[in-house]
Amino acid sequence: MDNYENGLKIRELVIGKEASQLVSDSLADIAPLLNQKTLLVFDEADQRKTLNMKQREMITITALLTQGDTASQLNIHIQGALNVGVTRDEIVEIFIHCLSYVGFPRVLNAILVAKQVFSNQ
Repeated sequence: MDNYENGLKIRELVIGKEASQLVSDSLADIAPLLNQKTLLVFDEADQRKTLNMKQREMITITALLTQGDTASQLNIHIQGALNVGVTRDEIVEIFIHCLSYVGFPRVLNAILVAKQVFSNQ
């Protein structure tokens, strides 16, 4: 299995086959190289064993929250976090913990995305 195949396998494991296919489809006609890069990111994360996927997704949703205006990526990675064992309570606690550092607007926006993901389960 090459790096791209492994990256696809890991991406599908984390964010799900449907979301993974949406990523591929959304980039196919405009930036196929970007799709390949996302596969390499997932492959590289899989190769490094210091952090597990649960920890990586917790970090990812924290990073996305701090950037603001990342609702579509937050949606995918909140679902990914749930897929790899992060609980709803842990996700909400991550966002609450960030309140003092990034402020109410970003935390409230992230909570609304989480609420939508949770309701779709």
